[in-house]
Amino acid sequence: MTDIRPEAVGVTIEDVSLSFGTTQVLKGVSLTIEPGEFFTFLGPSGSGKSTLLRAIAGFGPVPGGRILIGGDDVTHLAPWHRNVGMVFQSYALWPHMTVRKNVAFGLEERKIPARDIRGRVDAALGLIGLLDLADRRPSQLSGGQQQRVALARTIVVEPRVLLLDEPLSNLDANLRIQMRREILELQRKLKLTTIFVTHDQEEANTTSDRIALLNDGVIQQVGSPMELYDNPANRFVADFLGTANLIDGRVEKGQDKITFQADDGTLIPLNGTGVEAGPGTAMFRPQDLTIRNPGEDADDGAVLPGRVQHREFLGSLIRYAIRVGDNVILVDDSHQAGRPVFDVGDDVALRLSVDQVRILAG
Repeated sequence: MTDIRPEAVGVTIEDVSLSFGTTQVLKGVSLTIEPGEFFTFLGPSGSGKSTLLRAIAGFGPVPGGRILIGGDDVTHLAPWHRNVGMVFQSYALWPHMTVRKNVAFGLEERKIPARDIRGRVDAALGLIGLLDLADRRPSQLSGGQQQRVALARTIVVEPRVLLLDEPLSNLDANLRIQMRREILELQRKLKLTTIFVTHDQEEANTTSDRIALLNDGVIQQVGSPMELYDNPANRFVADFLGTANLIDGRVEKGQDKITFQADDGTLIPLNGTGVEAGPGTAMFRPQDLTIRNPGEDADDGAVLPGRVQHREFLGSLIRYAIRVGDNVILVDDSHQAGRPVFDVGDDVALRLSVDQVRILAG
C-alpha cells in the first residue's frame, strides 16, 4: 500500500492585517508555527481566528503583510497553488459520491495517474480506519465517520499544512472527545504541520503544542496550554482560559515585605519575584485556595476570612463562592463521600499560598 508522506514545513505570519469594509478584523498579527507542530488559534466568536486561518488558505481578500509557508511567500497565491489542505466545519463531502470517490477527488483534479490514485486513497482510508466502508455514500455514515472521510480527502493530496476550521463543532460531546484524540494521533503519525481553529478551550488544551489566543483581531499571548493557564499575560487571557479569581487593587512594597492591597482593603502577601509596585490585578485559580474553619492557621501566605454565599456540587469537587470583603472568591474543594461540607452562611477561612498569586498589569 502507498504511504502518505506529507512534508512538515513551518508557517510564518508577518504583520498581517485584514479588513472587511471599515471593520478591521486582523490587526498586525505576527507569529511563527514550527514544522510538524499542532498549533491552535483560540478565541471567542469574532476574535479573528477563522479569518486568519482562511488568510493562510488563500480564501477571502488578500491581507496586508506576508504569509510564508515553508519559506515561500504565498500571500498573493491562489488557494490551489499553496498546497494546503483544509477541513471545514460542514465537512463539504459530495453526497452523490462514494467514500472512495470523495477521497480521490482531489487527486483526480491534480491529474494524478489512475494507477497511483487507488493506492493513495487506500492508504488514506487505512489511516482513518474506513477502508472497509469505501463504497458507502456520506449519508450512510455517522457524523464521526464523515469527519474522518473529510480528513482522508485532505491528507491524501499530501498538503504541506493541514488547516482545521472548527471541525468538531457538529459532533456530540462524547464523539468530540473521541475525534480530537484521533485527529491528534493522525497528526503525530504523519508529523504534519497542523493549524486548528476552535473557541473551545478544552479542545485547545488537550491537542495543542502551542496556542495563540486572539481577541479583537490581536494576539493576546502565544505559548503552551500550561504556560497560558499558569502565567497569563493579561486579564483577558486569565479569564478566558479556565476560571480565575481577579481582584483589582495595587502592589505595595515595604522595607521587608510586599503585599497586594485590594480596592476594599483586603491584604494578600506576595513573594515579590518580578513584581513592581503600582496598580494591578491579583489573579489566582479556585484550586489554589483551601477552605477551612475560622481560626485555623495557614502554613504560609494569606488567611482570608469570608462567608459562604453559594455552593455547587460538581461531582469530583465542590465549588464555593465566598464573600471576602467586597469580592466574591471561587474555591474548588475536592469531594469525598462522607467528608463534611460548608453550608451557605457559614463563616470560613481561605488559605492562599503566596506562590500561586499572579499580578496582572492594570
